[in-house]
Amino acid sequence: MSFKKLHPLLKESLENEGFETSNPFQKKVLPTLKGGADAYIIAPKGSGKTTALIIATIHKLKAEAFEDSPRAIIVVENKKEALRLKEEFERFTNTTDLRVYALYDEYDIEKQKTEVYYGQDIVIATPARLSKLYFLNGIHLGEVQLFAIEDADYLGRFNGYNHILRLSESLNKCQFIITADEMNFKIKNYQNAFMSNAHLLK
Repeated sequence: MSFKKLHPLLKESLENEGFETSNPFQKKVLPTLKGGADAYIIAPKGSGKTTALIIATIHKLKAEAFEDSPRAIIVVENKKEALRLKEEFERFTNTTDLRVYALYDEYDIEKQKTEVYYGQDIVIATPARLSKLYFLNGIHLGEVQLFAIEDADYLGRFNGYNHILRLSESLNKCQFIITADEMNFKIKNYQNAFMSNAHLLK
């Protein structure tokens, strides 16, 4: 897939970062993601999964801020991963007015409620803190268009699995994406919940 088919502002950011075209794996997965289908993206580190997810997210949101409620939620393992992914997103949103926010456990939850309330487009969150904020009515998920789990291999190791399952039941119809180095039994079990028609891209 050529970057020419992407939103012009996103294309400009990619060019500024030295990306001229998608790599072979991204060429395979981006049309499915761009088409709005649910997908498991299973491939080893270094294959370009994260960049594909970022491109698909920005393109879906039309590379522009809109009102106050988040329209994309990306779930990650911990604070370190939330901040890393936020930095990655910001590389590709710097030509846009999209607002990217990292939501993690080691931070004052009242401050997070306020910062989310004033408007965010993309929220990168740890499962426990996202769940807690939602059940405290601190984040509105009614406008979410894309819900992703990044590097989901960790879900087999702690109860983030259940947090995500509960949150998925609160979402309106949206696109679900899970990226992982390999399929594990926890993420495969999501097929019985919200990933029932997902494409397996590997």
